[in-house]
Amino acid sequence: MVRTGSASVAAGPTLAVVAREAGVSVPTASKVVNGREDVAPETRRRVTEALDRLGYVRRPRFDASRAPRLVDLVVHSLESPWSGAVLHGVEEAAHDAGLEVVVSAALTRSRSGRPERGWLDRLVTRGSSGVLFNLAEPSEAQYAWLEQYRIPFVMIDPVLEPPPGVVSVGAANWQGGVTATEHLLALGHERIAVIAGRRRTPCDSARIAGYRSALASAGVRQRPEYVQHAGSDRTAARRRTHELLDLPEPPTAVFVCSDGMALGVYEAVAERGLTVPDDLSVVGFDDLPESRWVTPALTTVRQPLSEMAATALRLLVRMMDGSRPEADRTELSTRLVTRASTAPPRVRRPSED
Repeated sequence: MVRTGSASVAAGPTLAVVAREAGVSVPTASKVVNGREDVAPETRRRVTEALDRLGYVRRPRFDASRAPRLVDLVVHSLESPWSGAVLHGVEEAAHDAGLEVVVSAALTRSRSGRPERGWLDRLVTRGSSGVLFNLAEPSEAQYAWLEQYRIPFVMIDPVLEPPPGVVSVGAANWQGGVTATEHLLALGHERIAVIAGRRRTPCDSARIAGYRSALASAGVRQRPEYVQHAGSDRTAARRRTHELLDLPEPPTAVFVCSDGMALGVYEAVAERGLTVPDDLSVVGFDDLPESRWVTPALTTVRQPLSEMAATALRLLVRMMDGSRPEADRTELSTRLVTRASTAPPRVRRPSED
């Protein structure tokens, strides 16, 4: 028996032979054998094919039958109420499934929101059987690594469009946009703006599409200048609101695609000496705790964050047991929570225009 790194091989091709066959160095071949993530996807593919072709036998890094059933939850940050709701849902569903959960937050603090290199090595070392991602977007190489080592994973409300075949759970964003806009239309508003997050992200695009669909169904003219993006940033949302209020025909209502950005809208309205909802009705999206604490309390579209997280965990358990969900994308319904930030548009006297 010959040992190379932490992998054991029976009599047969050495790692040097495998490396030569794949056209890589021995250390690179060793990284692939030992499950290291710092290998380019194409290089990993060539080494894996050489391993299979030559019959190189690898011993698993851990005995999954003896290890506790662990899953990793990789989040972008633990500092937001959003993450708290997700953790609550995962915790309850994991308890029901007899799973232990490892939360990784410090590993995802890069500006890109991608998990930093090295966390996959730790995942293998502790023997995790699956991964949940929440607002943390793996790199192409990390996706390839998970697929190669057959570690199932599920995305919770992914920010970017996942690659084909990746399982994800999210909210019915299009319907949420429709519901928010229909609420404002029913109050009598026609000059309705929207402030979305990033351009071309799936959730924001779907919410804007719902907003546009509701306006079209009501026969209300769509105004390009009323569609703004603030990158999910509260300060940017405040600036976009000032720009909207400076228009020759400012909106009387605004649908904001996150509660956090809605707080920036409140700030801009106050800076103008105006009030919500007398001068501007505001609808948010998420139903985070601050939507209830702000004055006036925010009307918002509720995302079932805890339910989304629990659903993702249950899908992951099925995948860990060898099953495959019927659809890549699972959507849970949203609903409008009406509070005090919306009202019919104020009737202005000619002297006020």
